[in-house]
Amino acid sequence: MNNTEPAADIGDYLKLGACTAVMSQPILGYALTTSPSIAAQTWIGILYNLVKYTAPAFIFGILYTTTRMTIDHRDLTYRRYLRNAWHALFIPTIWWTLVYLLVMPQMQQVSRYHDPRTFLWQFVNGNAAPHLWYNTMMLQFIILMPLFWAIGRWCGHDRRRGIFTACVTVLIAAVWLWFYDSQVFHGPHATDWYLLDRLFVSFLIYGIFGVLAWQYHERFDRLILKWWPVIAEVFAGAFWWTNQELFRYGFPVKLTNAPYYKPSMTVYDLAIIGLFAALCLFQVRAKRPFTKFVHRFAGFAYKAYLSNVFWSECLWLLFGRTLTTAHTLTGILVIYVLTWCLSFGSAFGIHAVWVRVKPKCVKSQNFS
Repeated sequence: MNNTEPAADIGDYLKLGACTAVMSQPILGYALTTSPSIAAQTWIGILYNLVKYTAPAFIFGILYTTTRMTIDHRDLTYRRYLRNAWHALFIPTIWWTLVYLLVMPQMQQVSRYHDPRTFLWQFVNGNAAPHLWYNTMMLQFIILMPLFWAIGRWCGHDRRRGIFTACVTVLIAAVWLWFYDSQVFHGPHATDWYLLDRLFVSFLIYGIFGVLAWQYHERFDRLILKWWPVIAEVFAGAFWWTNQELFRYGFPVKLTNAPYYKPSMTVYDLAIIGLFAALCLFQVRAKRPFTKFVHRFAGFAYKAYLSNVFWSECLWLLFGRTLTTAHTLTGILVIYVLTWCLSFGSAFGIHAVWVRVKPKCVKSQNFS
C-alpha cells in the first residue's frame, strides 16, 4: 500500500462498514431456511437488526464524499461527472446484473423473465437478485446529483439555511414513513406497491444529511466528537426498540418484518452513522494506519457488494446448507468470512485484470 495514499474520510468508513455488514444479510436469510431452533432464530433476528444500517450508511457516505470532492468544482460538467460514474458504478452494475439473470436466474425476486421485455424489466427494476433493489435506488442519487449540488450550494455555510433544510428533510421523512407504514408495510398495497422501497425518496434523509454533514463539516465534526457518548445511548435504545418490534410478530422469525422504513430503524441508522463518523474522526486525527486500509477498500466496496450474493449462493450450494443445518452460527460465520474474502478478492482481481487489458483494447481500437 502506497504511503502517500490519503487518509479516509467519513464516507469511506460508512461505505466499507456498510458493505462489510450487508454481506451477512442474505446469509442470515439462508440460515432461517434450515428451520433453526428458537434460540438460533432469536440471535439471527438480533444480528439482522444489528446490520440493518447498510443502505442508509452507504447513501450517506456516497453523498458525503461526492459532495466533498465535487461541490466546489464549478468547472465539473454534469456530462463529465456522469461519464466517471458510468465507468465506476454503472458498468459493474450492468455486468453483475447480467451474471445474476443469466447464470443464477433462480435468484430473481417477485417474478421471473420469460421474454425480452420481462428480461429488460427484471434488469432495471432491481429484481435480478435479492440485493439489487439497492442499486436501482442508489443510482437514482447518482443521476440526481445536480439536485444535491443545488441544495448544498444554496445552504453554503449559512447556519439558518442548514437548519431549515434539515427540518424540511425530517418532515418529508416523517410523512414518508407514515405513508409507507399505513399503505405498504403490512398495508393494503404491500404486494403491488413494493417498488416504492427502491424510490430515492425513501432514503432522501440520508442523502441530504450527507450533503449537510460536509457543508457544515466543522460544526458537524465538533458535535460528533462532543456528543458521541449520547449518540451511543441513542443507538442502544433504538436497537432495543427495533428488536422489540421484530419479535412482536413471534416465531418463526421473518426478516421482512424488519424493514428500513420505520421510525425506530431511522433513528437507529442515524445513530450508527454518527458512531461511524466519530470512529473516523478519532482515527484520522490520531493518524492511525488503519485509515489507509479503509480508504483503499472503500474504493472497491460497491463492486464487492455487487458480487457478494453470487459468492454466498455458491458457498451455500457447495457446503453451506449442510454446515448451517448442523451448526447454525458456525455455518453463518464461515460462509460470511469466505463471502467477504471472495467479494473483495474478485473486486480487486477484476480491477487488476482490467488495468492490464484496457491499454491493449484502446491500442487495438486506434489501429482498427
